[in-house]
Amino acid sequence: MKNKLPVVEEFYSLQGEGYHTGTAAYFVRLAGCDVACHWCDSKPAWQVFSEQWVAIDEIIQRIINNPSKVVVITGGEPFCYNLDSLTQKLKDFFIKTHVETSGTEKLSGLWDWICLSPKQWNQPLEEFYTYANELKVIIQKTEDFQWAEECKNKVNPSVKLFLQPEWSSFNKILPTIVEYIKWHPYWRISIQSHKFMKIP
Repeated sequence: MKNKLPVVEEFYSLQGEGYHTGTAAYFVRLAGCDVACHWCDSKPAWQVFSEQWVAIDEIIQRIINNPSKVVVITGGEPFCYNLDSLTQKLKDFFIKTHVETSGTEKLSGLWDWICLSPKQWNQPLEEFYTYANELKVIIQKTEDFQWAEECKNKVNPSVKLFLQPEWSSFNKILPTIVEYIKWHPYWRISIQSHKFMKIP
C-alpha cells in the first residue's frame, strides 16, 4: 500500500544487543518475513494482516515525539518494503536511522547504521556485506562458527563483529562462544540483555 507500512508493534526502550546495547531508541517492528528463523522470538511478525497497515506519517509522528533521536527498524524482514520515504522523512527531523536485517531483500532507505544478521538457509544478497556497519551472527551450535567466519571474511575491516548465543541454547553454547572469542579476539559477544532485564 502506498505511503503505508505494516506494523506489528512500536515501543520506546533500550537497545538490548549488539554494538548499541544500553542506548535508548524507538523501535518499529514491521510485519512480513521471508527468512523464518526457527528460533525466532517474533513469529507474529512473519505474517501481514490488513489491520496492520499504518500511514508512514503517523509512524513518524510517534517516532519524533520520543526523547531519543534514534529509531531502529526491525521485523520480520524490514526490506520486504521500500523504506525510502520513511527514512527520508525521518532525516528531515534529524533522526538517526538504524536497521536490523538478514539482507535477503534489496536495500532501500537512508541508514546511519545497518546491522546484518545473516542466516545460512536464506543467505543475504552479497551487496549487504559491503553495506553492513555491524555483523551479528547467531550461534546455536559449534558448526555455526564456520558460517560466522565466512561472513566475517566478506565484510569491510571496519565492521563491528558480534557472536550472539541463540536464546534457547544460551546456557549450553555460551561457554563455547566465550572460549572461541578468547582465541579469535576480533569477535565480541552480544547477549540479549533486554531479556535478562525483562524489558521490550
